[in-house]
Amino acid sequence: MKLPVKWIVGGVVFALLAVGVTRTLSSREAARLALEAQQASQKQLASVELSTGDVIKAQTLELTQVLPISGALKAVNSAFVKAKVAGELQTLSVREGDFVKSGQVIGRIDTTEYQARLRQAQQQAESAKAQVDIAQRSLDNNKSLVDQGFISRTALDTSLNNLSAALANYKAAQAGVDLTNKALDDTVLRAPIGGQIAQRLVQNGERVAIDARVVEIVDLATLELEAALAAADSVKVKAGQLAQLSIEGLSQPVQAKVVRINPSTVAGSRSVLVYFAVAATPGLRQGLFAQGALRTGQVNALALPLDAVRTDKPQPYVQHIVNGKVAHQTVTPGATGERDGVTMVEIKGLAEGAEVLVGAVGALREGTLVQRAAGKP
Repeated sequence: MKLPVKWIVGGVVFALLAVGVTRTLSSREAARLALEAQQASQKQLASVELSTGDVIKAQTLELTQVLPISGALKAVNSAFVKAKVAGELQTLSVREGDFVKSGQVIGRIDTTEYQARLRQAQQQAESAKAQVDIAQRSLDNNKSLVDQGFISRTALDTSLNNLSAALANYKAAQAGVDLTNKALDDTVLRAPIGGQIAQRLVQNGERVAIDARVVEIVDLATLELEAALAAADSVKVKAGQLAQLSIEGLSQPVQAKVVRINPSTVAGSRSVLVYFAVAATPGLRQGLFAQGALRTGQVNALALPLDAVRTDKPQPYVQHIVNGKVAHQTVTPGATGERDGVTMVEIKGLAEGAEVLVGAVGALREGTLVQRAAGKP
């Protein structure tokens, strides 16, 4: 018995409807599960686990106020040996690193020309002395003749003037001898200070001009640091204040003390130069770079580590914990200082005892849930 066509068509339509409804329900269930998984993932991402070291409390502390300083070390006593006369450098017996004493002969310039000049000046002086003798004898003779009435007083005055002129020429010739003697002595190069040779600028056989630099001598017994400070910061600096320096090549810090403050600012930069006496330490050399902190005083203030204050917004802020969530609080940084070797900054706009995230945590969104690591309060 054959079923009517309408029943067959109705059965097919019903089957298709059943399949569609089943697929719709399945897709809705899958979407619901995906949404729940996404929400769970978002909840998991919106929370952060913190350890004890990630949180610090804002509290009032006594801070040592410091100013950052840097610069190169310089020898307090240094000098360039210059050629005082021109000539060929015959001997220069020192090289970089050699030790010399004050007054030590370190080189010589060829003396041939200056010895000849000395002989010439001596002969001119002898000639002038002979003229003095002649003028003296003429004066003595004229005095006798005047006394006998053979010549006038005017002739005697002339003889006296001639003697004065001869004496003046003789003195000038003697001065010339002294000058050539000095020039001959200046051919010997001597160390003006004791120390070490830092630079040798000419070699044997070269001709040097007057005031040409031959060698540089530095005395490493006393070194100083020249640091440029902003004009506003320099007001806090006084002679006798101490600083700790880190110097390249040395593992231990070196102490320094303010000894001088320049009364004028540097043209252009408007900075003030401050000079620090550096404690004698083995291994120090001129030119080594040093940096450190100058202690300028003490201050009591509500403070946090400097890296806890974030500046990735238009105004400085800190991330602190409020009701288990991260909140951003705008603050006003003040004076900086040190506490147990950590750079701290005075904070205004935050309550004392507030729990603040340290800088190592990084930037977190406001409202992020905070969880403490297991076993860590």
